[in-house]
Formats: sequence, structure tokens, C-alpha cells
Amino acid sequence: MAKRISVIVSQGQSQNPAKRKLEESIVTALMTEAGMDVTVVPHLYDLKPDGTGMLALKSISGNMIVLSWLFERAAHWILDRNGIDGHVGVVELKNETTEEDEELAAEMEEDEKERVIHSRQIPDRKIYCLDLRVSDRPSDFIDEIRRIQNERSLDVVSLGSNGGSSLPAERFENPTNQTALNRDGTGLEQAELQPATAILNRIEESAARRWYPVIDYSRCTNCMECIDFCLFGVYGVDRADSILVEQPDNCRKGCPACSRVCPENAIMFPQHKTPAIAGSEEVGGSLKIDLSKLFGAPEEGKSAEEIAALERDEQLIAAGRDAVGFSLPRRQASQQQEPKDELDSLVDELDELDL
Repeated sequence: MAKRISVIVSQGQSQNPAKRKLEESIVTALMTEAGMDVTVVPHLYDLKPDGTGMLALKSISGNMIVLSWLFERAAHWILDRNGIDGHVGVVELKNETTEEDEELAAEMEEDEKERVIHSRQIPDRKIYCLDLRVSDRPSDFIDEIRRIQNERSLDVVSLGSNGGSSLPAERFENPTNQTALNRDGTGLEQAELQPATAILNRIEESAARRWYPVIDYSRCTNCMECIDFCLFGVYGVDRADSILVEQPDNCRKGCPACSRVCPENAIMFPQHKTPAIAGSEEVGGSLKIDLSKLFGAPEEGKSAEEIAALERDEQLIAAGRDAVGFSLPRRQASQQQEPKDELDSLVDELDELDL
């Protein structure tokens, strides 16, 4: 008996008939699968933190497969910002990547910068995010869900703490006693208590469309460029002095300016029309690429930072405030200009000793 796994289907924001048909076809097909707990929620990005949909997702403790009309990276970090965290599960059903994209991604993995995620404890589970825009065939998603379920089931049982061999598969299919383990790691009596067919849970929640930044902590270096740049009180810091989106609904609808100034391309706006801003697997800003082109800069040759300043000024004026351009001092710059105290001088003297 395969291990049960939770599948979440996040509906599109619109009532597009083609999208609804794909969603419902996938749900219908999943209902014939064994070991599936299926939850249907409104659009993931629009769910309220304390709403019925997000509370239902928070109650899931095991591995999850999430299908949404979002880039995989965006879906994963939307869940994370709501306290639903886990390791990124590798999916095979995705948009094709070029050889150049793979080389740049590998370069990012070799980067030795300290990321916020390095200081966090992540639960021992995986979250697999599937982009519903990748295919219009329900069978493609069902096949991928089956593949993930089988992969997780085969990984559960292993003998020996030092990487011993796994139990032979045939022993699971034909156990010789009532205490034998199943593929999901349970005893027969426990496994028999689990429902054999899928369970469906539809969450009804009035979810208005939202617009707010989502941080990818696997890229974020906590440089604080975003909190310095944003003038609408969106960002804050937690008890560990890590950046967070503190007041998401303070964000000005349609403004992606802070994502353009982030040096690591760690800030996403999942509903933006530019893929790199919406959460596609584009490379980080720290690599030597043309960020202006990446973020859809106009042909006049303005940099990403100049475009961001213009976008911010636009929103300031719309809110009845004065434009500021790009003249605000940076946090790091202001810190460097502070006069040295006695402790700084002592540290300098120790450095000169070259101990």
C-alpha cells in the first residue's frame, strides 16, 4: 500500500473555462487514485493568512504536492511566508530549460554567499510545486503525481543507520506476519485503518485579489536593500533581524520596484507579467547578466535601478506624496559614514598587528 500524500489544487483567479476544466479534470482523476488526500483552495497568492484555506494547508504535516497557476518558486515561497515550509521537491514536469540556464543555475549553487535560509531549520518533509501552465493535459499532471508518490513510498523504509540496504520489494507485497512493515513504514493493522480511496476537501473562501512581494530566502542575503528602498512600510525584520514582508497589504498594486533593486533577484511579485519578477527560474542578480533586459527594461537603456526609482515615484505621487528619485541614502552607506568610536580604533590597531 502506497504512502498517502496530500495534493493541493489552487484554482485560478478568473473563471476561465479552460482553466476550470483542467482543474476539475485533475481533481476527478485524483479521486480514483489510492492514497490521495485532495484539497481544493482558491488562488494560493490571494489566501488570507488566517483564512480557512491557509489554515487547512497549515494542518497538513507531511509531504505536499501543490498545483497552481504560478511558477514553482513563487508557489513554494508563498507557502513559506505563511508558515508552511519544507524542502523543495524536485519535479520533472516543468518548462524546458536551456543549457545556458542550467549552467547559470549551477553557478548560483556554487555561490558561497550566506543566505537567510542557511540559518533556518526546515521540517523534514518535501513540498512539490507544479505549474498548471506547463500542460493542458490532465494526464501529464496525474502521471507526475504518481511518480512523486511512488518515489516517496520507496524512500520511506531503509535498514541500518549507516545506509544499509533497503528491504526487498517482494517482502512488502507478501508479508509473512501481521507485524510486517508496509511500503509506507506502517504495520498492517495501522495501514488497514487508512482509507484506500482518495479524500476530497473543497475550501470555500472569499479571496479578493492581492498584490504583495514574496521573498525567496534561498537567494536572499539579508542585505536590506528592499527595506531601504520601499517607502510604504511593506518590509520589516523579525526577531533574528532577518528581512520579512511585514505589512503586505501596504504594497502599491502593480508596483514591482523593490524586486528590481534586489541584488539577488530574491523578491517576487507572482502576478507580474515579467517572468523574472513573477518567480521564474531566472538567475540571480548577483551574476554578471543584463538585469535591465531580464526585468523588461525599455529600449532607452535605463538600468533596473532607474526604472525602479521611476516606478516608486509614480506610486508616491499617486498616494499624494513627493517624488524622491533615487536620492535616498542606503543603509550600508550611512553606516560607513558614522565616525569611529574607541572600539573601532582598537580593532584597527589589532588588525595592524597582524596577529
